[in-house]
Amino acid sequence: MMATKKKYALVFIYITILIDIIGIGIVAPVLPTLILKLSNGNLSKTTQYIGWFISIYAFMQFIFAPVLGSLSDRYGRRPLLLWSLLGLGIDYMILAMAPNLTWLFVGRIVAGIMGSSMTTATAYVSDISTPEKKSQNFGMISAVAGLGLIIGPVIGGALGQYGERIPFYAAAALSLVNFIYGLFILPESLKESNRSPFSWKTANPIGAIKSIKKEILAPSLIIAFVFIALSGHAMQSTWNVYGMEKFQWKADMIGYSLGFFGVLMVITQGLFIGLFINKLGQKKSIIMCLLIYCISLFLFGLINKSWMAFVVMIPYALGGMATPILQSLISSKVQDNKQGLLQGGLSSIGSITAVFGPLLMTNVFAYFTSGYAPFIFSGAPFVLASVLAMVGSLFVYSAIKNEKT
Repeated sequence: MMATKKKYALVFIYITILIDIIGIGIVAPVLPTLILKLSNGNLSKTTQYIGWFISIYAFMQFIFAPVLGSLSDRYGRRPLLLWSLLGLGIDYMILAMAPNLTWLFVGRIVAGIMGSSMTTATAYVSDISTPEKKSQNFGMISAVAGLGLIIGPVIGGALGQYGERIPFYAAAALSLVNFIYGLFILPESLKESNRSPFSWKTANPIGAIKSIKKEILAPSLIIAFVFIALSGHAMQSTWNVYGMEKFQWKADMIGYSLGFFGVLMVITQGLFIGLFINKLGQKKSIIMCLLIYCISLFLFGLINKSWMAFVVMIPYALGGMATPILQSLISSKVQDNKQGLLQGGLSSIGSITAVFGPLLMTNVFAYFTSGYAPFIFSGAPFVLASVLAMVGSLFVYSAIKNEKT
C-alpha cells in the first residue's frame, strides 16, 4: 500500500515538473508576436524585451527558490507544491489577458516565483526515494524536463496558429487541473520529526548557497555547478542562431533538432543512468559523463555539416547525465530536514547562471559572427562552454576523488 502511494506521488511530481517545463516552452513560439503587438515596436526592440523577459524570470527563480525550499522544510512539501501550482494557473491567466507590456512582465515575475516549485518537487523526490533509487529518480526528473522541452514548443506553435494568447490559456488549464489532482491524491512526504525551523538567514539565495556549502562540506562543488550551468547556455541560448548561421537551417530543421535532443534526454536520463551507476558506480559515472560532455561541446564548435550536429547530440545527451548523478550524490549526504534547503540553494545557483549565461553566450556569438571579430566562428560559444565545463569538471573531481562510491 505504501509503495503504491509512493508510486502515485512520484507520478504526480513528474507531471508537476513536466507542466513547469511545458509552461516555459509553450510561450516561446508566440512570445515575439505577443510582445510585438503589445509594444507597437519593431522586431529589434522586441528582441530586447524578450531578453529582459527571460532574465526577470530567472532572477525571480534565483530569489525565491530557496525561500520555497526552506518553507517546505518547515511546513512540508505538499502545501508548497499545491500553492505553486495554483499560483501558476492564476499567473498564466494574467499573461493570457495582459493588456500591455507592464502586465506581461508582472505575470512573468509571478511565474518566476511560482515556477520555483521545481525546488520543492526535487526535495519531495528525495524524501520518498530509497538510496539505491535516488539517482534513477533524479534522472527521471531530467528526462521529464526533456520531454517538456519537446512538448512545450510543439503545443505552443500549434495553438499559436489560433491566436498568440491561446497557449497561455492552455498552460493555465494544465496547472489548475494538476492542482485539483494533487489536492486529492498527493500525500505529504516529510515527516513532522524531520522538519526544521524556517530562517530568513538561509531562506535567501546568498544564505542558501552559504548554507549548502556547510551541508555538503565541499565548496568546490558550488563552483563546479556554476561553471557547468554556464556551459549549458551555449546550447540553450544560441542553438537556433547557430544552426541558421552555420547550416542555413530554417525553423523546421531547428524544431527537428530540438525535438531529437529532447528524445535523447528522455532516453539517456530516463534509462541509462541506472545502467551507468550499476556498472561504474556514482563517482566514475560522474567523471566519465563530464568528460563526454566537454568533448561533445568542443565538437559542436568545430563541425561543419548539418548531419554532424545530430551525431554529436548523442554524446552530448549522455554527458548530461552527470548533473543528476552528482545531485544524487550530494543529496545522499544531507539530512532529510535539510533537503529543501539544499535543493533551493542548488536551484538558486542554476537560476543566477540563467540570468547571466544567455547574455554571455549570445554576446560571444554576436561578436564572432560580426565584422569586429578577427575571424568568423559561429561555434565560439560551444568552445567557450567546453572550457567552462572542463573547469567545472576539475572542481568536481577535486571534491569527489576520495568518495568510496
